[in-house]
Amino acid sequence: MAKIRITQIKSRIGSPKDQKRTLDALGLTKMHKTVEHESTPSIEGMVRKVRHLVSVENNS
Repeated sequence: MAKIRITQIKSRIGSPKDQKRTLDALGLTKMHKTVEHESTPSIEGMVRKVRHLVSVENNS
């Protein structure tokens, strides 16, 4: 499976509670933290929900 690298680029302050929980589920707890996940439909859905707070790189 392909891997994707997700980095939080904007603050979670002022975001709705469900978006904060999504960031927590992805493992993003601080600004500029980067995590790597498999590119599954569930992970892509979570990224889509917080796409305005994160940047995504394809890491094959």
